[in-house]
Amino acid sequence: MRSDKVVSMPSATPAPQQTTGVCEEHGQFPQKVNVIFGKEFKTGCPECSRIRIEEESARAEAQETQALRMRMAQKLGSALIPKRFAGKTFDGYIAETPEQQKALSTCMRYAADFKQIAAAGRCLLLLGKPGTGKTHLSVAIANEIMAKSSASAVYRTIGSVLQAIRATYDRSSDQSESQILSSLISPSLLILDEIGVSKEKPSDFELTTLFAIINGRYEEQRPTVIVSNLDAKALPNAMGERCADRLREGGVIVIPFEWESQRGKEGF
Repeated sequence: MRSDKVVSMPSATPAPQQTTGVCEEHGQFPQKVNVIFGKEFKTGCPECSRIRIEEESARAEAQETQALRMRMAQKLGSALIPKRFAGKTFDGYIAETPEQQKALSTCMRYAADFKQIAAAGRCLLLLGKPGTGKTHLSVAIANEIMAKSSASAVYRTIGSVLQAIRATYDRSSDQSESQILSSLISPSLLILDEIGVSKEKPSDFELTTLFAIINGRYEEQRPTVIVSNLDAKALPNAMGERCADRLREGGVIVIPFEWESQRGKEGF
């Protein structure tokens, strides 16, 4: 039986040699020298390397922070939140009674669970007396989800929406009706305020516009927050039963605001 002799081949890359290097800034340091194809490659000062990595990391973090600020500014600009409400947060909402505390905690949970809320297209209704903090909490939700996720949010009053669409009819607007509707359907969250603010019966134009918005978001399975001084029984008359029916889909959350107006008090 023939036995083949196994010949060990020399390694193309010999083991690195351990020497002592000298850094002008940090003095002596353990240095490894690798010889590859006849060329020497020496490791640098570990302290210089650590400082360089920290500086690069700090620059990258600063750039990311700046980018986040720019994205947030763009979000806030696109959100069209009125100046009076732009800075509203959950921390700034004064909840003294059990009812107010429940309203606050429900809105905070809505924002915290927005990923699941958005997936289900689950809507939120803030209904009740004027001056009770409904708009404050709705904007706080928008600010929270925009600050902590990639979600977008838009705040509009129904009056401003109707006015913007009417302006397209006499060509006094640089947007078309379809563009305005698209800007209300596409955001991750839409807040529609002042629903039913007029005591008069809503016009066909108002009902048609509301349905186009609510139904458009319903079809895309995107959640909507409705803010109104009406209660749950009166709301369908102000926006149409078809709209109310679509808002109920997926388990609508209704928060009643039945306490007296808090206008003039801190936090409202």
